[in-house]
Amino acid sequence: MVDQISNPAAAAKAYSNMAKGADAPGMDAPNKTSFGDVLKDTAMKTIQTMRSGETASAKAVAGNASLPEVVQAITAAELTLQTVVAVRDRMMSAYQEIMRMPI
Repeated sequence: MVDQISNPAAAAKAYSNMAKGADAPGMDAPNKTSFGDVLKDTAMKTIQTMRSGETASAKAVAGNASLPEVVQAITAAELTLQTVVAVRDRMMSAYQEIMRMPI
């Protein structure tokens, strides 16, 4: 997940695939993925990445994990957290812009 977020080409491809699936004629509703489902799946992956980082940290403290394994898990968790914060900031900015619009 972190690799796909940090790679603009992968993000563009994922967006393109989602757009094709949403606009394809003749598709049944059960085969489509809703925006809510995408958000839920992304949130679950984010939580799992953060838990992996915590687990690796606990193993390192106990002396049961190798240094590269711990560094990789912590780095993935850090990148995920930075991405979540950036998305939150953009969403709040967009909400504030919408609230400033005259009706």
